[in-house]
Formats: sequence, structure tokens, C-alpha cells
Amino acid sequence: MSAYDFLICGSGIAGASIACELAAHARVLVVEREDRHGHHTTGRSAAMFIESYGNAWVRRLTLAGRGFFDAPPVGFSDYPLLTRRGCLTIAALDQLPALDAHSAEIAATGSEMREVSGEAARAMVPVLRAGAVVRAVFEPNACDIDTNALHTGYLRLARARGADFRLNAGVEGIERAGSGWRVRLADGDTIETAAIVNAAGAWCDQIAALAGAAPLGLQPLRRTAILIDPPAQANLAAWPTVIDVDEQFYFKPESGRLLASPADETPSAPVDAAPDELDIAICVDRIQAVADLPVRRIQRAWAGLRTFAPDRTPVYGYDPVAEGLFWFAGQGGYGMQTAPAAARLGAALALGRSLPADLADRGLRAEPFSPARFRA
Repeated sequence: MSAYDFLICGSGIAGASIACELAAHARVLVVEREDRHGHHTTGRSAAMFIESYGNAWVRRLTLAGRGFFDAPPVGFSDYPLLTRRGCLTIAALDQLPALDAHSAEIAATGSEMREVSGEAARAMVPVLRAGAVVRAVFEPNACDIDTNALHTGYLRLARARGADFRLNAGVEGIERAGSGWRVRLADGDTIETAAIVNAAGAWCDQIAALAGAAPLGLQPLRRTAILIDPPAQANLAAWPTVIDVDEQFYFKPESGRLLASPADETPSAPVDAAPDELDIAICVDRIQAVADLPVRRIQRAWAGLRTFAPDRTPVYGYDPVAEGLFWFAGQGGYGMQTAPAAARLGAALALGRSLPADLADRGLRAEPFSPARFRA
């Protein structure tokens, strides 16, 4: 029977990144129930690095991880992790109060931005309709994340540091074994581990139940995305990501086409998510209301689950009741851009160490992320 210090459930961006950080200090096994890594949300992410995205704690994580994106460890990736894109948040006349609030929130982060007129917004993205956009906020430092390079880099570095990985090895049973755990896998093997890292995304509450812990009330929310052809002669390379200030839709250049989403958040059970035809139609309707984008054909459509804690702040820390069960859950739609800082913060907590000084200097601390906040 194999024995480890940490058994990590899930090999998406959450599991891969914390495995990478823990493997430098402990014996780590990552188990994945699918036949490939990142099959669900991670493999379907169209992530952006936007410093103003998310609540205050998410923003601090994002800002704290920027250095990693700009200068990852040697050999981490053959390609840049970030590509400058810019983000244009647009508003119609009746949305101007929301845009003012959004602008104030960005200013509070210290991130670079500027307000632009509707005319200037249309100069950036010529397909925007004159009557639909009267003002916008532009964030020049927003970037596309190479999600495959980021995820693959963490998997590669985790292996180099000694982490073991098993595919087709879902967790079937968990029981106490002395001061640790005995975990039965779908491949028939049984593993003993001092601690379990619950990084199973939409399935985190289910893993906790197997360990006899109460659920946190994590909610998977389905999000739809489509790929469409751009207008003829459009200079897509120069377009920023365009987001409605009320987050009713967004669209951005993606591999010579346009990726669009209705920014839907449909409650879902933990499943292999699939797009709904109505959500696809809503997406097309919303973007065509503000942009001259003929949609003759949907080149591709997909959906993924973004799993949130009740307060929309990720959950990192040991369960206060189930000793040795470490939550690394609820990344929501921020898992990619927060991964570098979140993994280092989570690893420090899992190892019982002080937070790295650079994270503490950003105002990060353990309490806002602790699962104890949900245990009355």
C-alpha cells in the first residue's frame, strides 16, 4: 500500500498548481477520475488576466501572481503565459452609473485604466454600434492567458519535483487510518495519506462527504461559449476583449475567430457540462444588440462549470472538524489568473508555514479564505 503526505483530488489547474508547490517539500500523489488532465473547467477556460476581476480578495491574489506570469520558472513553458490584449468595458446610457462604480473599483486596485468616449470605443472595436455604447473603461494591461501552457507547465514542474499522477483513478471511498486517511481509488488501489487536498472543482462537496465532512455549499454554475467568424477584413489582432458592464456578455479575438459568451451562470449539478441551445441564442442576441456581427454559423459551442463558494471568495484551508482534510476549492471564474498566488498561499497553509512575505505584503492572509468561515 502506497503512502503519501498529501493526496490531491483533481488535476485541473487547482490540483496541478498546488501539487507543484507541495511537491518541493512533501510526497505528493494527484489522482484524477478522468482519462486526461483538465477535462472539465480547466480545459474549457477562455481565461483573461484582468486585475479588476472578482472581489477584493480575488484581486489581491491576481495582483500577487503577476510576477509569476511575467517570469515563470525556467523550463515552465516554451511560450509566454500572457499576451497583451486590453479590456474594454462598455456601457449604454442607462448603464453609466454601473460604469462609474466599475471605474471606482478599478481605481481602488491601483490598476491602470482610462475612461473613453463611445466614439473612442468604436475606434478600438469598429463593429460596436453608435447608439449602444456611449462610454467605456479601458484597461490596457489586461491579457490573454495561455491556459494550456499554464496548466501543462504546472503538471510538468510538479512531476519534476517528484509528484506522482494517476489518471482514471477517481476516489471511491475515504476512511480514517490512524491520524491520517485511507483512500480507495476506482482503479482498485488503496492509498494511505496524512492529508487530503480537496481540489476536485465542482465535485469538492462530494469528496468532503466521502471523508465525513459537511459540505460548504459550493455551487457549480454553467457558462456557455461559442466561436464565430469575424466580419470580413476585421483587424482582430488589435481588438481588446469587450465586456458589458453588467456582465451580460463578452467577446474577444481567439485564434482568428471571435469567442463570445452570454456570461451565463446557470446552477448545475457536478456534471460534464454541455451548452444549451437557448443560451447560445441568447449569446448571439446580446452581442448583436451592441455590435454589427453577422452570425451565419456557430463554428463551435461548449460549456464549463465555474464553482463558487457562497461568498464568491475561494476556500483554502483545513476543515475545522475533519482533521487532515484541506479545502482548495471554489475558484469560480478566477482559477487561472489567481493560480500562482493561490497555490503558494494554499501550500503554505497545508504545510503549516507562514505565508510567503510577498503575499503578506499584498494584504493576503489565511482567515478570509478559511473554510471555518462557513462553520457556525
